[in-house]
Amino acid sequence: MTRQRNIRSRLQLFGLLWPFIAVVLIQTVIAGASLYTLSAVRAYAAGESAWSKGHKDAIYYLTLYANTGEAQYYERFRQSIAVPLADRDARLAMEKPVLDYDAAFDGFSRGGNHPSDNPGLIWLFDNFRHVPYLSNAVDRWVDADPKILEIAALGEAMHADISTNHATQHELAAWKRSIHRLHEETAPLAEAFSVSLGRGSRDITALLLCVNVITAGLLILLAMRRTGNLLEQRRAFENALNAERERAQITLASIGQAVVATDADGRLDYMNEAAEIMLDWHGASAKGKPLDQLFRLVSDDEDNDHEDNGFIARVLSGEAIGGSGVPQQLMRPDLSSVAVSLVAAPLYVDEKVAGAVLVFHDRTKEQEFLAQLSWQATHDTLTSLANRREFEARLNASLAALAKRPAVHALMYLDLDQFKIVNDTCGHAAGDELLRKVSAALRNQLRSSDLLARLGGDEFGILMENCPEELAASTAERLRMAVDELNFVWAGRAFKISVSIGVVGMPDASMTLEEILRSVDVACYMAKERGRNRIQIQQIGDMEVEQRLGEMAWVQRLREALEQNRFRIFAQEIVPLHGDDAAGAHVELLIRLADAEGKLIAPGVFIPAAERYGLMPLIDRWMVRSAFDILARQTTDATPISTCAINLSGASFGDDSFADFVLEQFARSGVSPATICFEITETSAIADLDRAAHFIGTLQAHGCRFSLDDFGSGMSSFSYLKALPVDYLKIDGGFVKDMLVDRIDRAMVEMIQHIGEVTGKRTIAEFVENNDIARVLRDIGVDYAQGYCIAKPRPFGERYVGIKSRSFEARTEASDAALAS
Repeated sequence: MTRQRNIRSRLQLFGLLWPFIAVVLIQTVIAGASLYTLSAVRAYAAGESAWSKGHKDAIYYLTLYANTGEAQYYERFRQSIAVPLADRDARLAMEKPVLDYDAAFDGFSRGGNHPSDNPGLIWLFDNFRHVPYLSNAVDRWVDADPKILEIAALGEAMHADISTNHATQHELAAWKRSIHRLHEETAPLAEAFSVSLGRGSRDITALLLCVNVITAGLLILLAMRRTGNLLEQRRAFENALNAERERAQITLASIGQAVVATDADGRLDYMNEAAEIMLDWHGASAKGKPLDQLFRLVSDDEDNDHEDNGFIARVLSGEAIGGSGVPQQLMRPDLSSVAVSLVAAPLYVDEKVAGAVLVFHDRTKEQEFLAQLSWQATHDTLTSLANRREFEARLNASLAALAKRPAVHALMYLDLDQFKIVNDTCGHAAGDELLRKVSAALRNQLRSSDLLARLGGDEFGILMENCPEELAASTAERLRMAVDELNFVWAGRAFKISVSIGVVGMPDASMTLEEILRSVDVACYMAKERGRNRIQIQQIGDMEVEQRLGEMAWVQRLREALEQNRFRIFAQEIVPLHGDDAAGAHVELLIRLADAEGKLIAPGVFIPAAERYGLMPLIDRWMVRSAFDILARQTTDATPISTCAINLSGASFGDDSFADFVLEQFARSGVSPATICFEITETSAIADLDRAAHFIGTLQAHGCRFSLDDFGSGMSSFSYLKALPVDYLKIDGGFVKDMLVDRIDRAMVEMIQHIGEVTGKRTIAEFVENNDIARVLRDIGVDYAQGYCIAKPRPFGERYVGIKSRSFEARTEASDAALAS
């Protein structure tokens, strides 16, 4: 303890003295930096002196060399001129984007500078190159460099001629004039270099002196202020200590926590008013009593419920209790209890335990709040039913139990059919009241062991453990009838409510939580599809459920395919049955999907899922955008396209913004609208005749053409044809492929062809699989043929090459000639 007190005293002393220590250290650092800078400035002055001397000596010895021609003067010239040249090399190394330290050090050493001065020279140049004090001198140094180089070059030229005895008197006279000129030109520059460096040295010295004086003054003021603060703090501490004595008594009396103090024997010495209330003892009557006569502490842990008899002895032995997090119950003599948390510490006087201080915190409200939070975490506040989180947790536990012990459970998914009508017409208050009434009606039809949960919105889930299929079916019917018979009235308006219920049996734990929830969701969706207000009972593994789950899986795969651009476009040509359309190819674009391994998937596999889950508009937009891009980039060696047919779903032309999208693509790509023919199916057009007619009219006004696909497959084909201003009728392939053996199919083809003639529409026959069908179609008068007999689908791109001959007559004659030969 004494050692700790000494350490604490030293730390306190350091806390008082650290500002003064910091002042000394800062002043030392500034003084050291100043001395280093002055040393570097001195080195620059010495270097400039050597530079000037080297320049003057070079002029002198070069003049002697010109006068005498003696080689010793040339050698002394080289030694002299090497000094400013070496300094130039050092400066160039320092001016590089990345300073070349070794090259700069070597240059200064060759320039006659002492090696110990070189780091300072480099540091000063690197950090103060653009400071006015130094930059002026460096600029004069740079200005003199060209003359230094000219002097060096002149000396080399003179030596080349003099050493070979080729120098004439005329050349010698010219050299002397050049030497004199260079001396006259470089002398002012050298003088300016020396003056600028001297002025910079003096300015830097004065600046550093000012910085040191100002810094010392500031640090002295800081130290004085710190000393004043310490004196003020001491007076404040003395005043606070006196006030704290009085405040402690008031605080302990008014504190909300129960505070109990004991003497060294564990007898009550003091307790505040909150402690009197908690312990149900009056302070005067309880004083001096052992604590175990006033209360007992019992652990509230479910796994370890025991009384803590020795806690006061541990505190008096020097152990502090800081709240273990284990809930405790404070038991009064009358056996009533209070949930508490305890913090206790020994009270030291002269390094000896003189007693203990115990602080009890009443956790009653906290426990109530935690219980409320726990309930809210697992229940829906509107209906008081279990929420999705609790439902999934219980379902997961049931699946885990099934893996250990065989049983039969049932899972239900309920979705109200007319809830949105109530919400939209009467507001959310009415919707909330309806959900409460439905919840009560459903709960009344279930066993006490069944779990009913609100999963969100107007959706409910029911888990019925140990429930055979017959009981699940009868319970589901009772639930449906309970909702159907519910009489809901709001603001004088009565609403008829029904519910669609999906039921899935759980005979084992073969499925995961996600899989079984998807299965029951699909069952409920099927109940809605089949007319609502009904029950759809499925077993895990049913083909229909698996099919729907497969379609749901396609949704994510199709979205990924759109994001990753994995759709592919194929083209199948359509040829005229009468004559040759030489203007270009007539093709229908077909879509394929490339899976992750690159294998192509036929549209019949993924289009139903795309139509069911509303993805066709996205796919149609991708098709239009991609097809237009390919047409716009077609190369000169590709087959010209006169008509490009693109299939559209009913959802796309029912979208008010789709026509604007198509027009934007025309403007972006530059593709002619006259090239494009959109194909819409008869059934989708009839489903929304007004929208279809408006869509066709909008794009036809810009030059697009339209084809009515699968014509003849609908019940009302002919009656609605007058309302659809299409350009082509595509005869349903179901009639074409069997027309040679089925008289009814042939009659349908002839009738459609006749209608096309009467209404002025061209006809196209699909599924033309052989030449015999094609000849009969030609005889009937059908205009175009499409099928594997004509051309198989092939990839469509910028270099698309179509079939060689688009004349059916030429193709059949060539085929007949081949057979005859």
